[in-house]
Amino acid sequence: MSGVTLSALASGALFGLGLAISGMTDARRVLGFLDVSGAFDPSLLYVLGGAAATTLLLFRGVLRRGRPLFADRFGLSDARQIDARLIGGAAIFGIGWGIAGYCPGPALAGLGVGSIEALWFVPAMLAGMTAHRLVERRMATAR
Repeated sequence: MSGVTLSALASGALFGLGLAISGMTDARRVLGFLDVSGAFDPSLLYVLGGAAATTLLLFRGVLRRGRPLFADRFGLSDARQIDARLIGGAAIFGIGWGIAGYCPGPALAGLGVGSIEALWFVPAMLAGMTAHRLVERRMATAR
């Protein structure tokens, strides 16, 4: 196994463990966090705050390295503008998160902890990803 594969596996495992420990694999907790006018559960603010603080403190320092430890370059987006496609995608993502209480990372981690909700969400997510890929291909060939 290459260094890139091992570091991706270790990073993914650490991310999944963090999601499980923080309760992000529990769709009911996430939905409680999103329900600001009802049974609001503010506990995930600590998770979001910790992620934002870690990024704020470490992101620029990591980029100063010039390249990652196990890859030739950083895989950062070149996009520099906010357009309708970005806003639409963010809206669809947010609506789906609000309806299901899951986004891709916690859903996959939820499979690992035996979440029943993740068992129906992950196949639906994969179907949506496949549908998106097919639409993108058709749009690209139509251009």
